[in-house]
Amino acid sequence: MKHFLRKKYMWACLSSVFLLGSSSYILLKTFVLPQEIAAVESVSNETSTSTTDTKNTSNSSSFEPLITDNSYQDENINITLSSERVDETTVYVADITVSDSSYLKTALANNTYGRNIKETTSAIAQEQQAILAINGDYYGFRDTGYVLRNGTLYRDTPSEDETKEDLVIDKNGDFSIIKEAETSAEKLVEEDVQQVLSFGPALVEDGEVTVSEDEEVSQSMQSNPRTAIAQVGTNHYLVVVSEGRTDDSQGLSLSELATVLKNHGAKTAYNLDGGGSTMLYFNGKVINQTVGGSGNSERSVSDIVFIG
Repeated sequence: MKHFLRKKYMWACLSSVFLLGSSSYILLKTFVLPQEIAAVESVSNETSTSTTDTKNTSNSSSFEPLITDNSYQDENINITLSSERVDETTVYVADITVSDSSYLKTALANNTYGRNIKETTSAIAQEQQAILAINGDYYGFRDTGYVLRNGTLYRDTPSEDETKEDLVIDKNGDFSIIKEAETSAEKLVEEDVQQVLSFGPALVEDGEVTVSEDEEVSQSMQSNPRTAIAQVGTNHYLVVVSEGRTDDSQGLSLSELATVLKNHGAKTAYNLDGGGSTMLYFNGKVINQTVGGSGNSERSVSDIVFIG
C-alpha cells in the first residue's frame, strides 16, 4: 500500500512538473521567445522615373533639406510639427505632404517578420533613415489580424473579432477602412494594396468622428498615450501623438483623439497601438515623453510607420 501511494505521488509530481513546464514554455513562446518567420525585402520607391530622379536629387550632396526643431522640407517632403494642450494633455500634430505616396512606408523590427521580433521605434527609424516615424500596430503581439506591408502579405489570418477594423493604404496612398470579416487578404493583394494596419478602431471616416465617448480599446484605460494616423487629401497626411500617464499629461480617450484629428482636417483617421508603445520620432529625436520601458524609456515594438 505504501509503495502504491509513493508511486502515485511520484506520478502526480511528475505530471505537475510537466504541466508547469508546458505552461511556462507556452508563455515564453507567446510573449518572450523570438520566432523568425520571414526576412523583409528592402523598402524601395517604385515610382515614376521623374519622381525617382527627383528623390535621388534630394538625397544627393548638392541638396540640403531645410530642417528646424519643428519642420522638415525638401523637394518631395514637407513636415510641420506643432503641439497643443487638449484636456490637460500634451498632443503633437505632424502635418505631412509628400510628392508621391511611396514616401509613406512601414518597416518591421530587424527587417524580419515573426513573433516577438522587437526593436524600439527610434532604432527602426534610424535603420530606415526615416525623417518621421511612429509606432505601428504591434502585429507581433497577436496571432491573427492581417499583416500586409509595403505590398507584401505576411499574415492572411483574419481576427476572430468580426467587428475588427483595419486601415488600408492603397497604391495611390489613399486611406480606407475595412472589416477583416468582410474582406479577404487575397483580395487586398489583388488590388495592389500597399499597407494594412490591424489595430483600430477607425476614428474618423468621411470627415466625421466614428467613435463614441465611451468606446475604448479592449482592456484599455479611458485616458492613455495615443498614436494615430490620418489622411487629409491627396498625398497629405496627419500624425497625432498624445502623451499620457505622467504628472503633466493624463492622456486622451479615443473620442478626444478623434476630435483632435477632425479639427485638423482629417477625412479618414485610424487608431494605432498606444499606451506604452506610443512614440514619435522626428529629425533624429524622440519627441514625446515615453512611458513604456524601464524608467519610462522606449518600449520595443514589432513595427513602425514612417516618412522617408
